[in-house]
Amino acid sequence: MTTHTTAPETPSTPSTGSEPTGIVPIPAHIGRALATGGAVLTVVSTFLPWTWTSDFPGDLTLYGNPGGLQLLVLIGGTLTALLGLASHGVKQLGWLVPAGGTGALTLAALGTFGTAWYTIIAITAELGGLVHLEPGAWVLAAGTLIMLTGALAQPFERPVSEPADPDDTRRDQLRHNARNKLAVVRAALASGTPAPARALPTYAEILVIIAAMAIGLTVFTYGISTPHDESELFIGFLIVVGFCFAALLKAGLVGRVSAITSKHRNITMVGAFVAAAAFPFTQSDDQYATIGVYILIFATVALGLNVVVGLAGLLDLGYVAFLGVGAYTAALVSGSPSSPLNFHVPFWASALLGALVAMIFGVLIGAPTLRLRGDYLAIVTLGFGEIFRLAVLNMDGTSGPDVTNGSNGISAIPNLNVLGFDFGQEHTFLGFTIARFANYFLLMLLITLIVVVVFRRSSDSRIGRAWIAVREDETAARAMGINGFRVKLIAFALGATLAGLAGAVQAHVTYTVTPEQYQFAHVVPPNSAFLLAAVVLGGMGTISGPLVGAALLYLIPAKLQFLGDYQLLTFGLALVLLMRFRPEGLIANRRRQLEFHENTEAPEVLSKAGV
Repeated sequence: MTTHTTAPETPSTPSTGSEPTGIVPIPAHIGRALATGGAVLTVVSTFLPWTWTSDFPGDLTLYGNPGGLQLLVLIGGTLTALLGLASHGVKQLGWLVPAGGTGALTLAALGTFGTAWYTIIAITAELGGLVHLEPGAWVLAAGTLIMLTGALAQPFERPVSEPADPDDTRRDQLRHNARNKLAVVRAALASGTPAPARALPTYAEILVIIAAMAIGLTVFTYGISTPHDESELFIGFLIVVGFCFAALLKAGLVGRVSAITSKHRNITMVGAFVAAAAFPFTQSDDQYATIGVYILIFATVALGLNVVVGLAGLLDLGYVAFLGVGAYTAALVSGSPSSPLNFHVPFWASALLGALVAMIFGVLIGAPTLRLRGDYLAIVTLGFGEIFRLAVLNMDGTSGPDVTNGSNGISAIPNLNVLGFDFGQEHTFLGFTIARFANYFLLMLLITLIVVVVFRRSSDSRIGRAWIAVREDETAARAMGINGFRVKLIAFALGATLAGLAGAVQAHVTYTVTPEQYQFAHVVPPNSAFLLAAVVLGGMGTISGPLVGAALLYLIPAKLQFLGDYQLLTFGLALVLLMRFRPEGLIANRRRQLEFHENTEAPEVLSKAGV
């Protein structure tokens, strides 16, 4: 006969009445109060002068008029204060943290603290000592320290309920369930979990989409308009935007907005392109519209590569060659005096011709190589990219036929003239004057819209599902009757066509096409390495992911030129950190989230996405 001895009951952590804490050993509710109060003090400091001289970028000497880095700290401090109030259970702010928890509060506080202390250190170093700090800077230092102390007191994890003992009596089981319920209540109080957000009416969801597009346009315009000689401002911008985005992501607000945009996909797409079309009208000159049109070219080519890599799962390391094929084709028939063909066709014909020639190259390269997989396919495509560059380099009339002018390339490509509209001249619309690059920005935006529609229709079609099936498991897909080689060849040809279309516009924007523009790894994007990084960084298989990734990968190196030789090192470290903490990309679909986070159950992920 076996006797069962019941062990003495050991109370769980929540039942002792102690509240879980984070790094700083103070109660979480006191930490939330400190974080909120420190954030309010930080906001107040932005309306006070931080230094006495305007030599520091942004003019931080004024009362009641935040400028430069003060404005960025004001945004971060305001978000931290709102998250702190939401974690205190303010019902009106429950929509800000639909996923609950206090992780968003900690991230927002870290971003605000980093920007504030970076500013303080920069003022001290550049102006020559702490004597150059005004009282507002000391208030800022105190407020951010209080805020960070309170944020670091928040618990990392919620208490886990104890499993029930199957040998317990009915009375013991009831007592155990009561302890677990108490633990859940205390965990909710400690983490500030709000009540589930109620569904919004349709008009409110459309307003949310409009607000999201307006915020996106504002952030993009602010980042792209940062002067090159004010590197401190751009670094602060990166810190604030990065941590605030991570905070809103942790809070679940980004997921909920993504669910709303997915529900109204057509409205979202129209709103996004209306917001993008408004960008040139926010600029007083053509300086930053130049960056904008190059970002669109880069983003459009990255979206075409997303068909090959993101949907079909083909690792193409020579994709930039298709961009070069389209650019050289359009340049040869552009009427340029340096073109050996001395031939001119309308733009629509040169764009279609560039896309068609790129598609032919895609089929010719893909047909004999797409039976390879993985690393072998990557090596072959890398070889194709180098072969293309060397071929156009040697077609100079000496080493080969006179087609591309060799290293000199094709220059003096004329501006486009479509139906009497000269893209090289300034034009006035509704009182706004837009110059050459703004004209090309709007044209490239139209090309991007075409590529987005093609990508969306393709990914939702039968061939798109076949691409995804081949990407996940080609052997299983073939067993289900899918012709793997055929669907991969279609993806390769479609991706090449979209790149050729973008290349036709690039030739007219840059005036000149030369072989060194189409290397595998080049200092200035687009190139194959940066294109692939844009797809992976933004989110494979999505529409907005490569667009965001391409914008970041073009804008950040352009603004970090002051780092000199350390530019690529800093940029590479940032990519490593992002891939460590967000391997699925900035904007990832739910399938890839589950692939990279296997320990997370699907229902929990979907609920955080607002579904």
